[in-house]
Amino acid sequence: MSTLLEVSGVSVSFDGFKAINNLTFQINDAEMRAVIGPNGAGKTTFMDIITGKTRPDSGSVLWGEKSVSLLSMSESRIAQEGIGRKFQRPTVFEDQSVADNLMLALKKERGPLSVLGFRPSTTDGEKVVDLAEQIGLATALHRKSGELSHGQKQWLEIGMLLAQEPRLLLVDEPAAGMTPAEREHTTELLVEAAKTRAVVVVEHDMEFVRRLGCKVTVLHEGSVLAEGSLDHVTSDEKVIEVYLGR
Repeated sequence: MSTLLEVSGVSVSFDGFKAINNLTFQINDAEMRAVIGPNGAGKTTFMDIITGKTRPDSGSVLWGEKSVSLLSMSESRIAQEGIGRKFQRPTVFEDQSVADNLMLALKKERGPLSVLGFRPSTTDGEKVVDLAEQIGLATALHRKSGELSHGQKQWLEIGMLLAQEPRLLLVDEPAAGMTPAEREHTTELLVEAAKTRAVVVVEHDMEFVRRLGCKVTVLHEGSVLAEGSLDHVTSDEKVIEVYLGR
């Protein structure tokens, strides 16, 4: 397996507080990873560093087969490199249909002229239908996105990220606020996505993490506290102490 992302010795402080402290993390192509940890463990800052939103004080973040540094790239350049991020709250164009949202997200030339002259091709239309099927919204293609349930909006946003054909998908608390059936479908969606790309899921819900059936990284005070299967990390004394409680 080839390493897709390698974070080494990364630290970042905000007003003297070490949010990330000598963090090392790596993930391979087509691998699913869950990242867990107490509030303030550095999970969001970790994702901010990978996506270029936050610059670390030290360390390196290397990407892809050629091990290029992400630290010198802008946020938009990092997105073009194939790193997609989904935040906790779904951000979809509520007045547009599901099909339009997916069409807007398709991987395309983004120059001013190509955007102005954009006419969807038959292939684009097929891709949109295919994506809608993948995310479970095939019957909702012509509905306004604002009419969807919370869970469906989350799926649409995952679909919009998949439309950009990312090599790494960062997903923040996808299970929050979902019904049991929606959570089950979300699990399937992410597991399927991880067959062809790397997927990092930040999640509090242990049951959801268990269903993902993947390697787990536990963060605490900005460092990796433990790593391994969910059973392995949840039986670790240090993890029980700082995160799971007695």
